Amino acid sequence: MNVYHAPELAAAAVSANAARPATALIHDSADARVVLFRIEPGQQVAEHKSSSTVLLTVISGAGVVSGATGDCDVRSGDIIAYGVDEPHGMRASEQALVLAAVIAPRPAAH
Repeated sequence: MNVYHAPELAAAAVSANAARPATALIHDSADARVVLFRIEPGQQVAEHKSSSTVLLTVISGAGVVSGATGDCDVRSGDIIAYGVDEPHGMRASEQALVLAAVIAPRPAAH
């Protein structure tokens, strides 16, 4: 068993470019990948698709997620589910948005 403390991991997440969200790979196995995103105000993850199911959990903050049905405001405690090949993206509002993304099955596994 592994236990991860998302706030500490989000604080330590890094980005190669200050204009892009910071990320941390939390878990990577044959069946699933978990990535933590820290998106500062003004930053975004551009809309894209995945060949896997993507589940987002808002750890802290608030922001906007986009999907096939449009944009939706989200806040701490919300869980967002995207189907296979559904376009999705996210951006912070006036505060940092910390999200945990579970991607299953792991993209390279199928």
